[in-house]
Amino acid sequence: MQEETAGSAIDTFISAFNASDDDYVTALLSQALTSDVVFWGPLGRSEGIEAVEQFVLDLRRHPAGAGTMVRCSAVDMPGEWARYQWVFTTPGGGPRLAGTDVVHLRRSLIDQIIVFAGEIEPVAG
Repeated sequence: MQEETAGSAIDTFISAFNASDDDYVTALLSQALTSDVVFWGPLGRSEGIEAVEQFVLDLRRHPAGAGTMVRCSAVDMPGEWARYQWVFTTPGGGPRLAGTDVVHLRRSLIDQIIVFAGEIEPVAG
C-alpha cells in the first residue's frame, strides 16, 4: 500500500517534467509535493515548490531540446523513504541523464527529495 501511495506521488512529480506546457508544471508539483518540500539537487539544498519548479523548468529547457523523463524502476520502499530510478532523454539521440531519487512522504505527499544523477551520456543506438 505504501509503495502505491509513493508511486502515485512520484509519477505525478515526474509528469511535471513531461507537461505539455510550462503552465502545468506548478499544478502538477502542487499535487505531488508539500509546500515546504526540501529538495537536495545537483546544486545543493533548496526548499519549497518554487525551487523544485525552477529545477524542473531548467531541465525542460535543456539546450538539446525538451526531453522526456520516465520512471524506469518499481518504487522500493524499505522504510519511510522510497526510491526509484529515472531516465531523462533529449530528442534526436541527444544527451541522456539517468539517476536515482530518494523521497520521503508526509500525508501522501513528497516532503523531501534527494536526487542522485549519473553522468550525461549519448543514447546508445
